Amino acid sequence: MKDRDYLWCALNLALDREEELARLCPSCRERAEREPCPACGAPRESWGVNAGFDWARYLKLKGGGGR
Repeated sequence: MKDRDYLWCALNLALDREEELARLCPSCRERAEREPCPACGAPRESWGVNAGFDWARYLKLKGGGGR
């Protein structure tokens, strides 16, 4: 596939999602847009950050200091 094919697919997926959401009432649309975790159903806002990520090591490897 060429780059334009990937773009076409992504755009059509986004448009399909918008069409699906447009059919819902406002309260159902709000619930659908929350994007819960597919495994446990937790709302996206509570996902948090990766606690195991080492910012100091990342900055050191990136060359931004963090010694």
